[in-house]
Amino acid sequence: MPETRTESESRKLLGRLRDALAEDSAGQARLDHVVNIIASSMQTEVCSIYLFRDEETLELCATEGLAPDAVHQTRMRLGEGLVGRVARKKRIINTANAPAAKGFRYMPETGEERFSSFCGVPIQRLGDVLGVLVVQSKAAREFTTDEVYALEVVAMVLAEMTELGAFVGEGAALSARHQQAVMFRGTVGQEGAVEGKVYLHEPRVVVTNPISDDPESEAKRLTEAVEALRVSVDDMLADATGGNSEQVQILEAYRMFANSKGWMKRMLEDVENGLSAEAAVEKEQSLARTRMSQATDAYLRERLHDLDDLSNRLLRILTGQGADTGAEMPENPVLIARNIGPGELLDYGKKLRGIVLEEGSVGSHAAIVARAWAIPLIINAKGITTEALNGDTILVDGDQGVAHLRPDETVKTAFRDKMAMQARAQQRYASIRDLPAETLDGTVVALHMNAGLMADLPSLEGSGAEGVGLFRTELQFLIRNQMPRRAELSALYSHVMNAAGGRRVAFRTLDIGSDKVLPYMKPQDEPNPAMGWRAIRVGLDKPGVLRMQIQALIRAANGRPLTLMFPFIAQLEEYDAARAEVDKALERERILGHPIPEKLEIGAMLETPSLAFAPDDFFNRVDFLSIGGNDLKQFFFAADRENERVRRRYDTLNVSFLNFLEMIAERCAASNTSLSFCGEDAGRPIEALCFAAIGFSMLSMRPASVGPVKHLLRRSNLHEVKSVIDKARAGGAQSVRPAVMEWLAQQS
Repeated sequence: MPETRTESESRKLLGRLRDALAEDSAGQARLDHVVNIIASSMQTEVCSIYLFRDEETLELCATEGLAPDAVHQTRMRLGEGLVGRVARKKRIINTANAPAAKGFRYMPETGEERFSSFCGVPIQRLGDVLGVLVVQSKAAREFTTDEVYALEVVAMVLAEMTELGAFVGEGAALSARHQQAVMFRGTVGQEGAVEGKVYLHEPRVVVTNPISDDPESEAKRLTEAVEALRVSVDDMLADATGGNSEQVQILEAYRMFANSKGWMKRMLEDVENGLSAEAAVEKEQSLARTRMSQATDAYLRERLHDLDDLSNRLLRILTGQGADTGAEMPENPVLIARNIGPGELLDYGKKLRGIVLEEGSVGSHAAIVARAWAIPLIINAKGITTEALNGDTILVDGDQGVAHLRPDETVKTAFRDKMAMQARAQQRYASIRDLPAETLDGTVVALHMNAGLMADLPSLEGSGAEGVGLFRTELQFLIRNQMPRRAELSALYSHVMNAAGGRRVAFRTLDIGSDKVLPYMKPQDEPNPAMGWRAIRVGLDKPGVLRMQIQALIRAANGRPLTLMFPFIAQLEEYDAARAEVDKALERERILGHPIPEKLEIGAMLETPSLAFAPDDFFNRVDFLSIGGNDLKQFFFAADRENERVRRRYDTLNVSFLNFLEMIAERCAASNTSLSFCGEDAGRPIEALCFAAIGFSMLSMRPASVGPVKHLLRRSNLHEVKSVIDKARAGGAQSVRPAVMEWLAQQS
C-alpha cells in the first residue's frame, strides 16, 4: 500500500460528500450542501460548480462565497474566462493572481473581484467534460499539490454523481436528461431514414459507488481484479503466440500496461484517499482519454487507446457488468456505439435498422458495411453513448445526419410523414425496375450497383441494376484477423459470380491503406495516408498478395467471363506492371491445366487527376475506365473527404470539375474505351443526370439509388440537359446545379 497521508484529507472530504449525497433532499439543495462542504474542508472562501447548459455554454449552478443571485444567471461560453478555458483545455488552472491570468473574465454580478487565488478542475467522465469545479480565496497563493489532488478526486466523484442524477430531482436514479428529447447532429455516413429502438453495442460501465470508507477492502478488490486481468491477457497472448505477429505485438502492449507499477500505484493511492476501486480505475481512464484527445503522435494515441481498453476490461471484472448485459435486442434495433469494427458489425447481420456512432469517418469500415446493407448511418454524433439507454425510441435521419433520441410527438409525426413519402417513391421505382434507363431522346444509360459482401447480391435483382460495377474485395480481408487463403477467396468469388446470374461483375483488386488498414498488417505512420502507401501501390510492392488474389479470381471464373480493375492507378507504368501480373497468373494457370476466362476485361480506376492526362497509349491499352468519384473529387479540389470543414465546400457540379469529367469522357470516346462513374455522386439523381448528359453511359451506385436515378433519367431529355449545362457554363456560372434544378422544376 502507498504511504498514508494524515487520515487523508481527501478521504475525510469524500466521507462528508458521501453523507451529503445520501441525503433525501432536492437536487439544488444537495448541490448547495456539496459546495459548502468543499469550501469548509478546503478552508477557502469560495467553492463553485459550473455545469454545461448546452454544448457551448457553462452555467454557475451552485456557489459558496459568490453572490447567491448569480446562481443560474452567470453563464459563459466554452473557452471564455478561466472557467471556460479549464473546460475547453480539460486542464487545471491554478493561479495566485486570477485577474492577471490569461483569459480572465470579470463577472461583476458574482462579486468575485475580492478573490485573488483561483483553482479550476474539470469535472469529467471518460474524457467528456461535464463542468468545472472552482475554489477561490482572498489570499494570493497557489493551491498545493495535495489540495489540487483532493479537488481532482472530488471532481471525479461529482462527475459520477452528475451522470447518476444526484443533482437532478429527488431520488432520481438517472439524470433528467435521460428522460428528455435530445437531438444529435452528426455526419451523413449512409442516407436513409428509420424509426427504431436503441441497442447499445457495449453499454458503458456504471460506477454506482464512487466513494468508499474501507480502503483496505477496496485495495484488495482492486489488486485481485488486476491480477485476473493480467491472467486473461497472458492467456490471450499464449493463444496468439506463433500466430499473427501484429496481434502478438498488441497483446504485448496490453501486458505491459497490465503490469505497469505506475498505473497500479496511482490507482491504489486513489483508493487510499477515499475512492472505490471502480472509481479509481475510471479516474485513470479519464486521464488517458484526455491525453488521447490531445496527443498528436499516432503511436502514442494507439498506446493510450490500449490503456483505455484495458481499463474497460478491468471495470467489467470489478463490477461484473459484462459487454453482454443480457439486454434483449429490441424490435427495429438501431445500434449505438462509440465506434465499431467491420467484424463486430457483421456479427449483428442485417437485423439492424440503423447505426449511430460517436466517432468514425465516411470512409471507415463500418460506413462501407452500412452502405453495402443500405442501412442509415450517422457518424460523429458526439455524446450519444452517454445519453442513450437501451430501448429508447430513436429516429435516424441519415439524409440530414441527425438523430432524434426520445423525440416528442410533433417530431415523430413529421418524421413518419417523411418516411411515408419515401415509401411511396419506392413503390414508383419498383414499377420501373425491369425497364431500361432510357431517356426521352433515346439514350440508354447502364445502371450498375456497388457491392462488397455476398449479402449484397440479392439486391442485384430487386434494385433493377444491370450488373455490379464495383465489387470491393477488401472487405473479406478487413473482417478477418489473418490473411484469407486463396481457396477461400476463390470459393467466395465463385459464389458472387453465381449469384450475379451471368451479369457483369467488376472485381476491384485489394484497395487497402489510407483509412482501410488490415488488422494483421503493420500500420504505416504516414503524415497524409490518403496520398500514401495504398491500393495498387501496396499491391505492386507486395506482389505475392496481388498474385494470390488474381489467381483466386481466375479460378473462380472457371472459364466464365471475368472483369477486374486496379484501384488508384496514377500513371501508365503502374497499369502495365499490374497487367503483367495478370499475364503471369494466366500463364501459370494454363501450365497447371486450369480453365482460362473465355473473355477477360482489365480496367483501371481513375482516382487521380494525373491519369486523366496519361498518354493516348494508356487509353488504347486499357479495356475500360471507372472514375472513382470520391477520391478524384478530393484530389481535384484538394479537399480531404474526411474533413467536414472542407469536404462539403465543393460542389460535384462545379463547372471546373464538370469540364474535367467531360474531357475524360471525350478522351475515352476517341479511343473507344468504355467509361463509367462509380461513387456516391453517381447515385444522386441530379448528378447522375448531368454525368449522362456530358457523355457517361454507365453509372455504378448503391442499390437503393438505382430506382431514383432511373426514374429521373426516364423522364429527361439529355440533349436539353446538355444545353442547360452549356448555357450555364457560357454564362459564367460557378456550378450548373441551380440551372439544372430550375430546368427540372419547369418540366414537372
